[in-house]
This record gives sequence, structure tokens and C-alpha cells, in this order.
Amino acid sequence: MTLKEIQGIIKDFESSNLTTLELETGDVKLKLSKLTAPAPAANAPVLSPAPAAPAPAEAPVENRTCVAVKSPLVGTFYASATPSGEAFAKVGQIVRKGQTLCIIEAMKIMNEIAAPVAGVIERIDVKNGQVVGYDQVLLTIHTGAADAQ
Repeated sequence: MTLKEIQGIIKDFESSNLTTLELETGDVKLKLSKLTAPAPAANAPVLSPAPAAPAPAEAPVENRTCVAVKSPLVGTFYASATPSGEAFAKVGQIVRKGQTLCIIEAMKIMNEIAAPVAGVIERIDVKNGQVVGYDQVLLTIHTGAADAQ
């Protein structure tokens, strides 16, 4: 079984309603299980998120399109290739289509996430080392006449 086949199985599993999957073929044995949030302890305090501050009004930008880059699978978000390395993408940075933006580690496989469009990194929504879910927004790129070169 090739790495591409395993990655395909993982992606299909993530988009399915299955919670566990065991596959054995030849000398390869694959066990997949989706993460579920543990129930809070009976005596644990219930924390509610702080109310969000209203977003400041922005001046309209002509030809501006925002593209959300979403996680294609459940895993751990890494902003750089090594713990002490420089981040692949930073807010305000101009990126090219196909440029690596981050890595999502799933089952010890490092999956590079590439920019779907050229533009400027507007926002990064997750922190280094954070567990992310399938289809969770990782970062936002905005494109425009002057920005996406």
C-alpha cells in the first residue's frame, strides 16, 4: 500500500460518518479513530467563552476576495517544518499559489497544506501545535489587484 493510498483512505474516513476503521491488507494494518471531546468531570467548572468584541469597520477594498484555507483532515497544526524553524506563513505576508502554508500531522504523516490562491495572509486562526478538525479554517488569504502578484 502506498502513502498516497493511505492518505486517500484517511481523507475518505474523515469525510465519512464512521468513528472507527480497521483495515488489514498484506503486512499493513491501519486503525483509524476520530477524536471525540471528553465529557467534563461532574465537579469541573463550566467555562463559557468571553463575548467577542465587535469587529472594527473596515473601508471597502475593491476587487477583494477572501479565501479561507481549511484543514483537509483532523490532525495537529504546525506553522513551521521544525519546532525552532521559521513559520511558513505570517500575517501580512504575500504568498504564491501552491506555496506551503503549514503542515497538518495525522497519524505520523506530515501533510503540507498549500495556498489555493495567490494573495496576502490576512489572518491565522490556529496556534502552532493545536489540534484541528476536518474543514476547520486554518487561515485566510485575501486577493486583490495590487496584492496577488
